[in-house]
Amino acid sequence: MKAIVMILAALLVTVTATIAQESQVYKPGNGVSTPKLVKNVKPNYTPEARAAKIQGTVLVSAVVREDGTVGDVKIARSLDAKYGLDNEAIKAAKQWTFSPGMKNGKPVAVAVTIELAFNL
Repeated sequence: MKAIVMILAALLVTVTATIAQESQVYKPGNGVSTPKLVKNVKPNYTPEARAAKIQGTVLVSAVVREDGTVGDVKIARSLDAKYGLDNEAIKAAKQWTFSPGMKNGKPVAVAVTIELAFNL
């Protein structure tokens, strides 16, 4: 029984270390290249925001994964939480694709800031 517990504990440590390595997110610079945009998706206006004539930009902080897809996205500068433009910006940013950032010739996850404009 003790042997099984020790094996499971060792497995847990290995899995945790692997996840930690895979989830490392870099900032551009110091040998880390900036991801290059391949495809962007424009955010949709909500009918309520259109009626309120809200215009401007939302800044989101995002992680471009090793495969060029966008992972975690958070609002860095809000334009409109009330009528849903912030949420539409997040939805659009998650659909963007990039050539991934590189470090030592290998693709890595890189933190980026994306600006999404809302213009009537």
